[in-house]
Amino acid sequence: MPLELQNGKNNCTIIFNNENNLSFEILKNDFEFLKTQNQSNKKTLILSDFSKKNDPKIINLIDNFKFSRIFFLEKKNEIYQNFDKKNSFYQKIEFFYQKNFSFQNEIILLEGDKKSQLKKIVYFLQEKNHNTYLEINLKALINNLNFYRNIIKKKTKIMVMVKAFSYGIGSFEIAALLESEKVDYLGVAYSDEGIELRKNGINLPIVVLNSQEQNFNLIVKNNLEIEIYSLKILKKFHFFLKKIFYKKKYPIHIKIDTGMNRLGFVENEIDSLIEKLKIYKNLKIKSIFSHLVGSDEKNLDYFTNLQFEKFEKISEKFKKNFSYSILRHILNSSGIERFTNKQYEMVRLGIGFYGISNIYKKKLQNISSLKTRISQIRTAKINETVSYHRKWRLNKESKIAILPIGYADGLNRKLSNGVGKVFINGKFAKIIGNICMDMSIIDITEIPAKENDEVIIFGKEQNIIEIAKKLETIAYEILTSISARVKRIYIY
Repeated sequence: MPLELQNGKNNCTIIFNNENNLSFEILKNDFEFLKTQNQSNKKTLILSDFSKKNDPKIINLIDNFKFSRIFFLEKKNEIYQNFDKKNSFYQKIEFFYQKNFSFQNEIILLEGDKKSQLKKIVYFLQEKNHNTYLEINLKALINNLNFYRNIIKKKTKIMVMVKAFSYGIGSFEIAALLESEKVDYLGVAYSDEGIELRKNGINLPIVVLNSQEQNFNLIVKNNLEIEIYSLKILKKFHFFLKKIFYKKKYPIHIKIDTGMNRLGFVENEIDSLIEKLKIYKNLKIKSIFSHLVGSDEKNLDYFTNLQFEKFEKISEKFKKNFSYSILRHILNSSGIERFTNKQYEMVRLGIGFYGISNIYKKKLQNISSLKTRISQIRTAKINETVSYHRKWRLNKESKIAILPIGYADGLNRKLSNGVGKVFINGKFAKIIGNICMDMSIIDITEIPAKENDEVIIFGKEQNIIEIAKKLETIAYEILTSISARVKRIYIY
């Protein structure tokens, strides 16, 4: 896992190369990844042990990238003559912190062989130092995307859902990856999410799936495409565009309710809708779509097929009334897996992209691991109780470990008192006592462990679906419940 990406202080992004040996090929690959990060035009390189390489190819590679600033963490010598510029700084690594260097609104790449010292700089620059973190594997996400691409017809477009902080795992970091992988659309729930992506340099078409009148101005300003789900919001958006003298045809997406009874036009509203759309010349329909109620449940296939029939019937009306092509989409992740003949012109990929599927769980890769580290280890006597309300009584002298993760971080309180378990040093340990807001306690009596050892809450060792079953919920809820205070680290 050579590359780690995380948020830094002052709106910076930190990318750290964790490879043991710096080489031209490694540096070249890292620079290619850096090109996919558009959240800032200001890019900074921090480099240690560069003079030991003395490789002309590396020198040219760095010089050609046009970094805003370069920090060489060693004394200046003749090797650096190409970098004798105002944006180059030379400083021994141990004195780096003593200088009043300011880092703000930039992407910082750290490279070199002195990993332990570079990690200290990462710690110095990073936004959050909480010992609990969510590790996201970007290459696993690419694998999952490509898996679905093999199921989806080549002509069928793909919208990837990045709503709700990309199901809890990130925002622009995931969108930037999808942009580099050339997906067709991104889907968000609210305009705020789309605006945040635009601020971070994402240029892909973005559909806002729950558009509100008070956000029309920001939606248009940030070039977001809007879902229209009622005649009321259609009329309001049309007149808003007239009011601001919008000259082009604004792209809209028509939501059809085929059985969810949530947002969308029902069948008896379609004729009125089409008549309005013909009158409103400042709008252009990019797609019509609907939402399946139970595409993952075979016992609901009869209803799913009724939804397909209704959707196709309504689609034909649009086809007859508009001369231009309109995309159709109804399949979500489980729909893509089970109804390959209903892909139409576009599909919406959601939870499957994030590695969760009832059908293809062995073919998709785990993309995230929630981890923490032991804060303290102590011995508790027989008959003593653990945590609030004395719910867990020890039946023997026990070695217990306190973890800096609680329900405020997203560790569900229902996993208390032996229901949940964590993975540490190759073995599972029970969660004992009530989970607290910021801490939890595990029994490690039979497990060799020491303070600061890594503990895995979920990941490859314990699938998130297993935890969801214990909690009688769905994996979506667990992922989206992980608190914003939990640091996200992206591995590439």
